[in-house]
Amino acid sequence: MRTKRLVMAGVMAMALAGGAGTALALGGGSAQPHVRVAADGTGSATPAAAAAETGPRVVQPYQPVEIGQGAKMGLLPQGRQNYVVAWEDFERSVERAKAYVGDSIRPNSLSGGLQTDGDDALFTGAFRTDTVPARITVRVGSGPEQAAGMLMLPGEPGWGTYYLDAAGAGAPKETTKVTAYGADGAVLAGLSFEPFPAGR
Repeated sequence: MRTKRLVMAGVMAMALAGGAGTALALGGGSAQPHVRVAADGTGSATPAAAAAETGPRVVQPYQPVEIGQGAKMGLLPQGRQNYVVAWEDFERSVERAKAYVGDSIRPNSLSGGLQTDGDDALFTGAFRTDTVPARITVRVGSGPEQAAGMLMLPGEPGWGTYYLDAAGAGAPKETTKVTAYGADGAVLAGLSFEPFPAGR
């Protein structure tokens, strides 16, 4: 059974509810539901493609993108930094998300989420930056930086998403750092969070 985890970040906090739940973005105003539907289900643990240092992959609104462990991610033009992560019934998740405002994270910042299922971990989040990141990495403790996949809608939306399939790595037991880099290697935004007990 998939376990939802809570990530406390400097820019926001998200509570991943049990069951086929909804994440709440708390920060920068009133709490608004931001769908990250995580329904119980099984799927192949296919590693997500590593991000190239050329920036996000441009996808169409509502397009389902396989991000590993049977999950699909889709970006919505409605709301602010509004996207879904779904293991089952992707289309229904998107329809529900159309009514939500989204994260509304601060400029030049990142949000972060983590779902675990046994030894498998899936990192997801959004970026909102003045400059489109050339790459985003996830690093646990003193381990290596791992390149995350990135997605963005066409045009200049000013935001996008990232994901990293860490199948078999287990839940992080050390500080996790997410960093967005520009093409020149400059840090555009960063996020770090400490380990926490598994949710139910």
